[in-house]
Amino acid sequence: MIKDKDTMATMSSLCNKFPLPRMIRVRQVFDGSHIENIEDVLSEQFYSEKMSAAVSSIKKGNTVAITCGSRGISNMAAIIKSVVQLVLEKEGVPFVFPAMGSHGGANNLGQSELIGEYGVTEEFLGCEVRSSMDVVNIGETEDGRPTFIDKNAAEADHIIVINRIKAHTAFRGPFESGLMKMMVIGMGKQVGAETCHDLGFGEMAVNIPIFGRSILKHAPILFGIGIVENAYDETCGLEVLLPHEFEEKEPALLEYSKERLGRILFPEIDVLVVDRIGKNISGDGMDPNITGRFPTPYGSGMLNAQRVAVLDLTEETHGNCFGVGMGDFTTQRLLDKSNLEVMYINALTSTLLPATKMPMVTKNHNDAIGACIKTCNKIDRAHPRIVRISDTLHLGEILISEALLEDARKNPQIEILSDPEYMVFDEDGNLFP
Repeated sequence: MIKDKDTMATMSSLCNKFPLPRMIRVRQVFDGSHIENIEDVLSEQFYSEKMSAAVSSIKKGNTVAITCGSRGISNMAAIIKSVVQLVLEKEGVPFVFPAMGSHGGANNLGQSELIGEYGVTEEFLGCEVRSSMDVVNIGETEDGRPTFIDKNAAEADHIIVINRIKAHTAFRGPFESGLMKMMVIGMGKQVGAETCHDLGFGEMAVNIPIFGRSILKHAPILFGIGIVENAYDETCGLEVLLPHEFEEKEPALLEYSKERLGRILFPEIDVLVVDRIGKNISGDGMDPNITGRFPTPYGSGMLNAQRVAVLDLTEETHGNCFGVGMGDFTTQRLLDKSNLEVMYINALTSTLLPATKMPMVTKNHNDAIGACIKTCNKIDRAHPRIVRISDTLHLGEILISEALLEDARKNPQIEILSDPEYMVFDEDGNLFP
């Protein structure tokens, strides 16, 4: 940060050259239908005729490895517990293993702590959590490349794959974030993730199914559970799939998830303010499918914001500020909380370097938002079009500036909840602790 007081004062005055507008709280109304009883829905599928042979193949004493990823997926602990109980009923020996590539600092302790914060603990599940970065080569892909997965999982009698299916943050294809990617990137740990990313995101849509098919061929995959969430971060779809159904049915679940994805209902704005980013929110800290800011040329979004301010980090991200590079301005508070080495490990594995580049750092929230307005081109700075969100997972209630009020009134999906009010900053110029 700039240390000279006069220079700091000059910078702050430039950031605050134009007054901040009043903001209005609004509710964005999306399809809120969701699954009320997770356990009942899963149990019905576990004991269906389709699943009979797979479930019956769990014999007494069989070890069953169950994946858990690094994302903040709704009901993840409950879903995993239902699987654990199924295995225990069959007198198998279940264990959960972190399947998150290079996340959590790419080390055993970091990954086990990460899933623990989601409630995925030995005490809750009633089974062991085995966290290891060791991998084994289980075979070759159809084009001759080595295929790596977690050593503990490879040595188990069965593997059950669980993941949320949704649009990826850096590429488009029939398999984006989902079961195939969980096997390839998550179960592959740092080594497997690096192997798949090696040819870049331009090839990811091809590489995911190639490596996925290799894992399905060489690893003891028993079944998978595809999770779909609605715009309110609630579980709206649960599909138990046999291995041969992964490639056949996941693309349709991906399209369904895109239909249920939340979004900002103001496609053209001047400034987007994001209160917090983090790996528990999105692989890119803030989901580019929401912000419109992609780290590669292979994605596309629904929002066009001229400037983006990133104010802070979630506690759950443990300093990993991956994705901050997609913003234009950030704050000293975020920088002070950042663990750059953890972020860099993630970037060195994924090769997504733009996501790690530090934006201009301001001393506080007030300056970051003001700097966005100051640097926008060809806008009405007296009436800027601003949207403020808590994060890209929670888009039900957001704040909009007065310049967007008429657009909001015309949209049947938007409910106006408050009168216009100025943002309240503390004595340090920040919006929240």
